[in-house]
Amino acid sequence: MSGLGGLNKSKAGVVLGLVQLQLPVVVTPADLAAQTRRICEMVGKARRNMATMDLVVFPEYALHGLSMDTNPAILCTLDGPEVAAFKAACVEHRIWGCFSIMEANPGGNPYNSGLVIDDQGVIQLYYRKLHPWVPVEPWEPGNLGVPVCVGPNGVKLSLIICHDGMFPEMAREAAYKGAEVILRTAGYTAPIRHAWRITNQSNAFQNLAYTASVCMCGSDGSFDSMGQGMFCSFDGTVMVEGGGRPDEIVTAELRPDLVREARAGWGVENNPYQLWHRGYVAVQGGAQDCPYTFMQDMVAGRYRLPWTDTVQVTDGTSCGFAPPTRQYGGAEPDPLTLRKVA
Repeated sequence: MSGLGGLNKSKAGVVLGLVQLQLPVVVTPADLAAQTRRICEMVGKARRNMATMDLVVFPEYALHGLSMDTNPAILCTLDGPEVAAFKAACVEHRIWGCFSIMEANPGGNPYNSGLVIDDQGVIQLYYRKLHPWVPVEPWEPGNLGVPVCVGPNGVKLSLIICHDGMFPEMAREAAYKGAEVILRTAGYTAPIRHAWRITNQSNAFQNLAYTASVCMCGSDGSFDSMGQGMFCSFDGTVMVEGGGRPDEIVTAELRPDLVREARAGWGVENNPYQLWHRGYVAVQGGAQDCPYTFMQDMVAGRYRLPWTDTVQVTDGTSCGFAPPTRQYGGAEPDPLTLRKVA
């Protein structure tokens, strides 16, 4: 049930719009400025499209297209004109927005970053993609973890980007931090359609969370993005699904109160709770250990697959990128958190 896409908004509901944005070609600063205006226009369309809409979500690569261009002339910063325009659009149209930027990084390759901006023009969530789509993407691996923010009508939101959603650990981390709606933005093309659908469903069910996911759409003359805006309920069912029509806005009302009810009241398949309370019917409180070797090995810095020595693609040279020479610098504190403390 989606309240007829948000037309019949309930007191406890939050209405989202997923923009299957036409895939652009962005090469020059002028192209970047034009695409910024295009996105801001679509914020206005979202508001006119659905008066009840609380949050409009744009796909990964909405601003830059799929060129993987690291040209400094078209990279963004949090205090740059593109983000300023997005903030102004959210204020003008009284709506929250989720946006994608390729962000300049003075210490290395650009970040693939996502922003959630509220209807007052304030950045409430800032995320750097943890898992760039190797070997195709040149972006610096994210180092801010998986943040969660309180969104419109009190819903707890997180954002993961594209390939992130193929790792069940990413959605679990979002839910572990309290996310009730997991946004997933992407630039995926048609070969990923099946994997896209089943991971959106499994990420929802395994974590008793809604997933709201959207790709770029249409062709740029080289690539064909698939659109495929999709809302999945916390039982894993697909609530609403878009097709391949560029600039379609797929909408649904989500009910975070029902997520909270399920997380508190379910016995069967309360997966996030039962992960740490194994077999509580047999032993008091359930087993509270970590029986997963891969988790222990990651923490200890010794993660190694049985087939590690046979893996053939371990850098981006197959896609034309030079082998990297820098080491990963490690996690950083979330600058939004630091700003709020200050």
